[in-house]
Amino acid sequence: KDMGIADFDCFIFRHSVVEASTAVKGYLFEYLFRNFPGETRFVYLDPDVFVYSDLTEVTTLLAEQPILLAPHLLQPGHVEMELSSLKHGVFNLGFLAVNRSPEAARFVRWWTERLAKYCYDDIAAGIFTDQKWINLAPCFFDVFILKHPGYDYATWTLKTSVVKKQAETLTVDGHPLRFIHFSGYDSGTIEWAMREWMPQEENAFPELYRNYSLALGQYDQHGLSGTPWSYREYLSGETIDDRARRILRERAISANPFSLSNRALLDLKPAEKASAEKLLRKALRVLRDEGLGTFLAKTRRYAV
Repeated sequence: KDMGIADFDCFIFRHSVVEASTAVKGYLFEYLFRNFPGETRFVYLDPDVFVYSDLTEVTTLLAEQPILLAPHLLQPGHVEMELSSLKHGVFNLGFLAVNRSPEAARFVRWWTERLAKYCYDDIAAGIFTDQKWINLAPCFFDVFILKHPGYDYATWTLKTSVVKKQAETLTVDGHPLRFIHFSGYDSGTIEWAMREWMPQEENAFPELYRNYSLALGQYDQHGLSGTPWSYREYLSGETIDDRARRILRERAISANPFSLSNRALLDLKPAEKASAEKLLRKALRVLRDEGLGTFLAKTRRYAV
């Protein structure tokens, strides 16, 4: 709320917890720009990222480059993940770095505006939370694509890259390991990927994964992950139906949505149904009175 999001209650109501966590990223960068005027470099990392060494390349690049992005994949050969990148986004938004510059500010403003209205897990509609939008960023802005295998090592790179450990030094394909993104930890995806995708050659990743698991246990990750989300319920205590969230994506209401109920919001649907039926009756009248040719010519107008 402190980041200055307009009509916050309606904004947060429209999103699931994952969607909300990603929809606020643009607002967060703008908040940091405003409230930390002495800072010139800003780096976002997902909460399931573990950093192993200094991000020296990022420090150097941000002196000149306004926006840094890391792709999911740096080389071909992993068809399953190539398809997944086409579906979910070419760049992994577990990492994003910008400097204080007019170009970075322009990028953040554009991204914030898109996330304010279109940050949903809706692959059929062409979007996947905050991530799919960034496919367009290199087309619109001065973006540097960070092709360093030591950044954003994760399940999606297990099949094509190997982490090696020599003494206390960790490398990926000869480059220093900067951070691992342990995405999919809770779902068991990482252990599945190690069995299915990891080459038989020696890889330090399983050891690092075990150490990460131990560290999470020490900080009671399991208990923390069970913390109820503040915005999952109406003020009455009723759990919000995801269908009610989706209805508010298409409608503007004057009331605080948290003061309503599933029944109140889901009852909006009959009005939508009546409108659709009205359009259908119009189309059928055209078909009956004016013939098939006119009907086909006007189909777009009366499409339901």
